[in-house]
Amino acid sequence: MAKGHDKTTSHFVPANYDSLIGTIRSLVETARRSAARSVNALMTATYWEIGRRIVEFAQSGKQRAGYGQELLKRLAHDLSGRLGRGFAVDNLQRMRGLYLAWDPERIYATLSRKSLSSVSSLPKVKHLIGSGQKLTRHGKNRSDTRSGDAA
Repeated sequence: MAKGHDKTTSHFVPANYDSLIGTIRSLVETARRSAARSVNALMTATYWEIGRRIVEFAQSGKQRAGYGQELLKRLAHDLSGRLGRGFAVDNLQRMRGLYLAWDPERIYATLSRKSLSSVSSLPKVKHLIGSGQKLTRHGKNRSDTRSGDAA
């Protein structure tokens, strides 16, 4: 007998009722798995974009030696204060590393069409989607030259 099934009402329930319950359960479980995949893909794209912004901000600064680590410490403090957990220095270093290691096409290829429309508010993604332009792994146009990595 199914969990939560009441014997007293079973004579009022058609024989295929368990099939209805099964199909609804399957539908909800599929939706939950799909939602989890979409959230994971969206968060990956967001972390990649945070990494891009950190790298590009650090590269535009005049100071190089030690500046990157100090920037990450300040960001970790300020973002944690404003947004809560998840923005410790080591996490920001991982986001920076994600950006440096992965092509934008690989990051955004994991997004479904439904997720893609929700992430298109990110400026680099909107540019990538809107123009159909191919970008290098560092988010630059193929014709752009790339300066050295940030500290």
